[in-house]
Formats: sequence, structure tokens, C-alpha cells
Amino acid sequence: MPDSKRINQYIDKTQRYLTETLLPFWIERSPDPQYGGFLTYFDRNGNATGETEKTFLMQIRMLYTMASAHRAGYGDGRCAELAQMGARFIARRYWDHQHGGWFWIADRQGMPTNLSKVGYGQCFGIYAFSEYHLATGEELGREYAERTYRAVCEHMVDTRYGGFLELMQRDWQPDRPGIYGGDRKSLDVHMHMMEALTTYYEMTDHPSHRRRLLENIDLLLTKMLRPDSGTGYAQFAYDFTPLPAISFATTWGRDAEPEDGQAHPLDFTSYGHNVEFAWLLLHAADILGQDRNDYTEIVRQLCDHCLAYGFDHKYGGVYCEGPVVGPPMNTEKQFWQQGEVLVGMLDAYRLLGDEKYWQAFEKLYDFLFKYMVNMEAGGEWFERLDRQGNVLDDALAHAWKISYHSVRSMIQVINRLRKLG
Repeated sequence: MPDSKRINQYIDKTQRYLTETLLPFWIERSPDPQYGGFLTYFDRNGNATGETEKTFLMQIRMLYTMASAHRAGYGDGRCAELAQMGARFIARRYWDHQHGGWFWIADRQGMPTNLSKVGYGQCFGIYAFSEYHLATGEELGREYAERTYRAVCEHMVDTRYGGFLELMQRDWQPDRPGIYGGDRKSLDVHMHMMEALTTYYEMTDHPSHRRRLLENIDLLLTKMLRPDSGTGYAQFAYDFTPLPAISFATTWGRDAEPEDGQAHPLDFTSYGHNVEFAWLLLHAADILGQDRNDYTEIVRQLCDHCLAYGFDHKYGGVYCEGPVVGPPMNTEKQFWQQGEVLVGMLDAYRLLGDEKYWQAFEKLYDFLFKYMVNMEAGGEWFERLDRQGNVLDDALAHAWKISYHSVRSMIQVINRLRKLG
């Protein structure tokens, strides 16, 4: 086990970075003083690019960032102020008063430009507004978390097969099939629904919300993971038959333009997604009052798979994706996988006690701060690196990347290191 001196060194370094560099980057740059909400486009030097479109996902994730930072004790009240500003802008501009739910994209003033109902966004509506209420006590948080939950239960729930529909038109009718995704479900949305329902249940403590969360966890474990490796399938038919994953026309990442019919092999998996699922599952267990040991084997499977195939033991860092068995097909290192696996490896070490997880944490931490954290421009992370750590995409923030993974990762790393110390 690492000694307390080593653990405290990591705590001190991470806390200084979070409070003196990373959070100030966002507190100083992101608020839009003219219209409200947040501006989310910054180049490699930390300068605003001049782009002003406001995707709902980035607005709602900025709300989560500020609320969660305040709940964790950071920001000296400034994070709470920005969370309140963001919550009011989002509630005023993105809620669909005719059909319920959240619009997907708006312009700088908050006028909706894409009226789609995207399940991924609805998850974060529940998640961020619940966090906002827990952090500040503001009733607006509870109100819009409950509104979103009701819209999800009324319109997204698949009453035939279970789970949730994901890509829909404004009136909640499923979108077209193929690249428009109206005929598919995904592990991604169901995993983030588990995350959202965990915080929602933490807020409400209501038995029916507990049952909904447990139902979603059971579905994830029994329908969406491979029985041999425990790794996740990416996409499914409505009846949860696994399908080769395709890129959708509606995106929430910096992906290539989709081509109809182009798909990954069925045995492809995301190493970072798998480990993120593992730590979110353990967090759900904590909120539910379950014994973490109930999930020992699934955590072991997912983290060991990442270390066997998705972890770069030579240079450090986590690869993007690859087959379930065999070397990665994409050796790029994207920002979000690094943050999620940092947290997951600490949870695996706490749960399983094997030194290899601590060693992976240290190697990944060193890679992250050596290559991905752009300290020269305020401490936010580059989008993508190659295997050796050379920058491939130098954006610090854009329509689909902001503070969510970086700030959350640092807060969660500090929390886990304190428990080890």
C-alpha cells in the first residue's frame, strides 16, 4: 500500500491544481455576462474562439460542474453563484413548454436552433439539477429535476422491452432509423441514466426512485454487458439484441461525419467507458446503501480488461477503443478516458486491494499532467493526443467538451485519496 506521505503528496498537488488553476480557468472565462449561461469555445491558448452557439449538453454540464464543485467545498461561493446563473438561463431558454423536456441546441441568446429530444441530454437534466439542489438547496433545482424525470418516465421509457428510447423528435416520436438512431438504444445513455438516477434518488429519497434506479442497474448488468468479459456492448435494437455500433448524425462528441451503414465490429469496446461504468456503479451502490462487495467481480473484470488491452504500460495513458480481445485499433488518447480511468483505478484499489491498480493510477496521473494538462494556458486538458503524448487536437473547449470530465475527475480523485489516507 502507498504510504500516507505519498498519498498526501497526490492530494496536495491535485487540490492546488484544482483550486488555483483548473477551476479559475472556468470561473473566469466561461460566464456569458451579456446573455447568461456559459461560453464554451477556447483554443489551445485558452482564448475565446468567437464561436457562441450554446449546446444544451455543455450548458447543463457547466451547471453540474459549478454545483458539484460548490458541494465539494470549492470556489468560495463563486461556483454557487455561477450555478445559479446557469440554472436560471437553462430553465428559461431550453425547456419545451409545449411537449416537455429539453431542446438540444440554442444560439448565444438562448433561442433554440435544434428542437430534438436527445435522451443523453435528458439524463443530464436530471443529474445536474439534482446536484444543484443538493449543493445549494435552491428549489429551482428540485423543480427541474422533477420535471425532467416526469418527462423521461412519460416519453422515454420503453414499456415493451424496458430501458429508454434515445433519439427523438421534438414531440418525442422516435427519429428515423440508421444514422438518425431512432431504432437503437445504447449503453452510453443507460449508463448516464444510472448516474442521473443515483443523484436524483440521493435528492428525493423516494422508494419509487430507488426502484427505478435498481431496475436500470439490473438492465445494464443483465442485458448490456458481455457475459464472457463483462465489457459493454455499445448499441442495441429495442429488444436489447447487440448491434454493431454506428455513428449518429446527432452527436455529443467530436466525431467524424457518419456514413450510413458504416459500423464498428460487434466485439469493439471502449476501455474508458467500461471503467467509468465500474466506478459509477460503485457510487450508485453507496447511495443505495448496498455493499460494494456485491459488485466485486464486475469491477475486477472491467478494470483488468482495461489494464490488459486498453492501458499503455509503456507510455502511460488509456487508449480510445479496440476489440474485446487483442491490441487496440485506435491508440489515440482522448481527454475523457484519462479522467474516468483515474477515478476507476482508485476505486478498484480500494475495493480489491491489488497494487496493480494503484500503479496504474500513478502511471496514468503522471501521463495526464505531463502531456494532456495544458498548464501554460490555464490548466484545461487537450482534446486528443497520440500514443506518445503529442497533441492531435489542441482545443481546450468546444461545443462538446468543457469542464465536466476534468473538474469532476479531480474532485473524485481527491475524495478517494483522502479515504486511502
